Amino acid sequence: QVQLSEAGGRLVQAGDSLRLSCAASQQTAGRYTMAWFRQAPGKDREFVGAIDSTGGSAYYGDSVRGRFITSRDQWRTIHLQMNSLKPEDTAIYYCAASSSVQVTAAREYSYWGQGTQVTVSS
Repeated sequence: QVQLSEAGGRLVQAGDSLRLSCAASQQTAGRYTMAWFRQAPGKDREFVGAIDSTGGSAYYGDSVRGRFITSRDQWRTIHLQMNSLKPEDTAIYYCAASSSVQVTAAREYSYWGQGTQVTVSS
């Protein structure tokens, strides 16, 4: 039983920074990989970043590597620090949890939050 809830999305200007957070139910701690995905209208859901339940280093999708940082607090809260935001980063950002490790495909994640909208204007 895993419940996820995202917060922090809003309208920002290109070049700005923004921090998203996702709170997981307490039973999630130490059991699941936690990740961020995003989906723009008409596009497939895209992997953004994740931290495995093993406690290893975060890993990222190609489009955000070097600009975004994923971190995890007490293994039940995950954050996404987004820097140098671009209009193409505009999407609904979702928090997700998986019982597997080293996973980047949406189909490998069983639990999802409702999403939070991030809009980056020019």
